[in-house]
Amino acid sequence: MQTMKLSNGIAIPSVGYGTWQSPDSEITVTGVKAAVSCGYRHIDAAAIYGNEVSVGKGIAACGIPREDLFITSKVWNADRGYDQTLAAFEKTLSDLGLDYLDLYLIHWPAASHRFKRWEEINLSTWQAMTELYKAGKIRAIGVSNFKPHHLAALMKTEVQPQVNQIEFHPGFLQEDTVRYCRENGILVEAWSPLGTGRMLSNPELQEIARHYGKSAAQVCIRWCLQHEALPLPKSVTPSRIQENIDVFDFEISTADMKSIDLMDNFGGSGLDPDKVLF
Repeated sequence: MQTMKLSNGIAIPSVGYGTWQSPDSEITVTGVKAAVSCGYRHIDAAAIYGNEVSVGKGIAACGIPREDLFITSKVWNADRGYDQTLAAFEKTLSDLGLDYLDLYLIHWPAASHRFKRWEEINLSTWQAMTELYKAGKIRAIGVSNFKPHHLAALMKTEVQPQVNQIEFHPGFLQEDTVRYCRENGILVEAWSPLGTGRMLSNPELQEIARHYGKSAAQVCIRWCLQHEALPLPKSVTPSRIQENIDVFDFEISTADMKSIDLMDNFGGSGLDPDKVLF
């Protein structure tokens, strides 16, 4: 497994195992164990997924020393704010059965369409996360689904975000946000790098994939990596879990990268942090 480096010097495995939509059941326990067995060392979780107990059981049963794993979680919207974030963090640690996290993110920004004092809400959440980071309970902190105007206030704080996890896949490049993150030393992580699976039946992607002897899913994941974004594919099927990590033995040509870059947005979620009602 190759790694990328965060602005604070910490290495992060360059493909993560996503757990969104995985049930809180033995299915997820088995999925996490299978992922680690395939070579994943980076597990992406979140409180709102409702499955952190099962994710934690999978981590405990995988047979890998804790220090060799990179575990992420996220504070949910209902828990934004200083005191609420501290409490949410402790619940996540308990549910996962861990005594520290490698990365903790604000899952979605408080935004102006819902809150008059949205920046204060984000800053108070960030203050709690910064204190946890300085206390050594989190090795890195960041955000998710933040656009540049959401990030601006956090960039003026003592500890700046080290990660921004955003929707990023062929047809949805979020160029302004990606550019801002790169200019400010923030690693971009890609959730739904397969467009929630809708990329896989696209004829253009399938044709490109055949050229490399790979699947459309592997092309999407490799495309993310060549854009210096960290993909977080998800699956509970062992063969798919393995397939999604077998992306380090080929490189997409410049011409094919450009073709993929120019694709229309056909697999996006439609979720906009400045419009969502949750």
